[in-house]
Amino acid sequence: MKILIVGSGGREHALAWKIKQSEIVDEVFCVPGNPGMDAIGPCFDVDPCDLHKMQELVLQVSPDLIVVGPEAPLAAGLSDALRARGFDVFGPSEKAAQLESSKAFSKDLMAKYEVPTAAYGRFTDLTEALNHLETMEAPYVIKADGLAAGKGVVICQTLEEAENEVEAMMTGKFGDASAEIVIEEFMEGEEASIFVLTDGEGAIYLPAAQDHKRVGDGDTGPNTGGMGAYAPAPVVTPRMMELIQALIVEPMLSGMAEDEMPYQGVLYVGVMITASGPKVVEFNARFGDPECQVLMAGLPGDIVPALLVCATGGLVHAHAELSNMMGLREFQPSACVVVANEGYPGDYAKGSIIGGIADANALEDVTVFHAGTDKDSDGKIIAVGGRVLGVTATGENLREAVDRAYAGVDAIDWPQGFSRRDIAWRALK
Repeated sequence: MKILIVGSGGREHALAWKIKQSEIVDEVFCVPGNPGMDAIGPCFDVDPCDLHKMQELVLQVSPDLIVVGPEAPLAAGLSDALRARGFDVFGPSEKAAQLESSKAFSKDLMAKYEVPTAAYGRFTDLTEALNHLETMEAPYVIKADGLAAGKGVVICQTLEEAENEVEAMMTGKFGDASAEIVIEEFMEGEEASIFVLTDGEGAIYLPAAQDHKRVGDGDTGPNTGGMGAYAPAPVVTPRMMELIQALIVEPMLSGMAEDEMPYQGVLYVGVMITASGPKVVEFNARFGDPECQVLMAGLPGDIVPALLVCATGGLVHAHAELSNMMGLREFQPSACVVVANEGYPGDYAKGSIIGGIADANALEDVTVFHAGTDKDSDGKIIAVGGRVLGVTATGENLREAVDRAYAGVDAIDWPQGFSRRDIAWRALK
């Protein structure tokens, strides 16, 4: 088989790394890829959101399966365009991907299907939004409706702070993405990430993961795209997973199928475990980053057959066989520590040289996934993004996985990089 992976981040590097291990895969291609992915298979310098050029590339490569990693191409309709050309695609349609590309759309669907989530209001008028804040109690959750690179959610502790954030968003903070906003009640509890592989009917549940959104230790500082993750997350007990399946995932999948927008691909459910049960924080139309890294590292088996069935149908009948092929029951505890560029999530410099990646990769059960990297004219790895590396490790238990990941971080020679030092603290405390 030939598989084309769309994207250039740590998530896509992890997918390429895992897919390449499959006995049924001959070649892996990436677009646009990164230096880590380039070591796995050829990378093509094409914008994934340029549907015309992407179709030209796919006709040239003729892959047996296309795996779309990031949300932006999905929201642009890439899956639809490639399916129309006769290719099998792992990734939802543009219509179904609105679960992520429009928070207002997602909240309205949850209300329609009676899926538990926070009470909310959606606004395009600034005055109405500010008036709504007056009816609420702190803290306030303010969300840009559209895609904002993982930074479009702000939790405000005071009314003044919330008013300022609402005004900033609705006057262009995130461009068109915050022309409409959603204001939600704050939910108390512990958050977890649930990933469901689906063809629109059947569903395979991967081990629950937990991300670390805040930039600083102890969950302090501004939100980021994610500073680290681990799996499995003990807060999601077997009983809690059953509730998530019955109250959230099954109503969403069946409702979307009935509304003629069946969901194919991976459904990412951000869940808050509250005193009254699980509630949806958000849906995403792709794997999380860095959650994908820990899931790919921890799965001992072959994920490719499951991705293919999700793209082509028949998951209900093949569920048990595919789960066994993936090795779900033998999942290894895993942890990922993101090494970010100094200044992230604010402004940061580009071009600093990163050393020691090979040393980190040489450590037992450690893999360094590239995200915001490139090569300079001398072929050295340089930092060009905010979140730059995802140092990922597995172990017999979570403590061992975390210790190995940090040994990998410490092996990297990059003075301009930083990381949180408390990944998985909730599970290890």
